[in-house]
Amino acid sequence: MSGKDPKVSAERGVGDDVRFHLRLGWWSLLLFACLGLTLEAMHGFKVDWYLNVASETRRLMFRLAHAHGTLLAVLHLALGATLAVAEPEGRAPRVASRALIAAGFLLPAGFLLGGFGAVGGDPGMGIGLVPLGAVCLLTALFAAGWSLNPPRAPKSKAPRPEARE
Repeated sequence: MSGKDPKVSAERGVGDDVRFHLRLGWWSLLLFACLGLTLEAMHGFKVDWYLNVASETRRLMFRLAHAHGTLLAVLHLALGATLAVAEPEGRAPRVASRALIAAGFLLPAGFLLGGFGAVGGDPGMGIGLVPLGAVCLLTALFAAGWSLNPPRAPKSKAPRPEARE
């Protein structure tokens, strides 16, 4: 029995969105762990481009890219687990999924690009992606929470019983 067989996945109740977020989460976690290791190596080897005083903004932007990327990778794992366990219905899970994918790209990319274009104390133009990524993240968090609300029961149009005297 292969985990790639769609019939087996359907029998186990693992949807495409669940598998996608779990895959994206684990691969993103690997990517941002490697980024963190690279930053530590540059620190350990005293790379002047990374450590000199004029590079303080660059160093901060790279650390923020690493931290946000790692956090968003874990959020992908959490969303995948939430979708698998709670099996929410409606539009909210899809909105949460798409918004988290966008945030997972925009936030770390904005910080990373901001670090590469840093001049003096100012980050590069890539930092402009960060506010958009933050809005996507907040949208994803709201939609994920909203998707777990119990569905509303339809209002009944049955006639009310009349009061007795």
